[in-house]
Amino acid sequence: MEKEQLEPYELHAARQLAAEMWSKVIRPGDTVVDATLGNGYDTCILAGLVGAAGHVIGFDIQEEAVARTRERLSSAGLEARCELHVLSHEHMADFIPAEVQCIVFNLGWLPGWDKSVTTHWESTRTAVLAALDHLAPLGMLTVCVYPGHAAGEEERCRLLELLASLPPQVYNVLHQRFLNAGAGAPECFAVQRQRRRNSPKQ
Repeated sequence: MEKEQLEPYELHAARQLAAEMWSKVIRPGDTVVDATLGNGYDTCILAGLVGAAGHVIGFDIQEEAVARTRERLSSAGLEARCELHVLSHEHMADFIPAEVQCIVFNLGWLPGWDKSVTTHWESTRTAVLAALDHLAPLGMLTVCVYPGHAAGEEERCRLLELLASLPPQVYNVLHQRFLNAGAGAPECFAVQRQRRRNSPKQ
């Protein structure tokens, strides 16, 4: 009997690792959040995972990001399952349901656009705390950070401190980075709410 030929497994960087985790926790019909739309690549992945009965709620402070995302979704025939807001993610709690299966952050600036417009810890902190509070049991939060610039390094350090302080009875927290990738390489944080939904005191 011949051995089954397995595809070789390759360790992936932050965004690819995050996408692998989304595929494990999102099911057709779920509601998910893209907290930083960017060029819409992540939004399209999420929209594909939730299926026609699912819902993606997206946020970005830049009209250009929302326009690019809408165009990409429209080209893929996925726009009808998405609700996009030109708004900072710190206000997401006003627009999302009490329980969400997956919430995605890709911090930094809009690729190919104005690098002076970037996410900052003050609003990121508010948004991440709201995301944690709205995760469904076994729901997942992923945050990709880019510490190669000052605002990104601050977000990485503060996020590391915040997530390390979460109660282990409520959340499991993972931090992935390539040790030999050099300073400024992207990193991925993943937080999963445990099966029983308790409200932690932050």
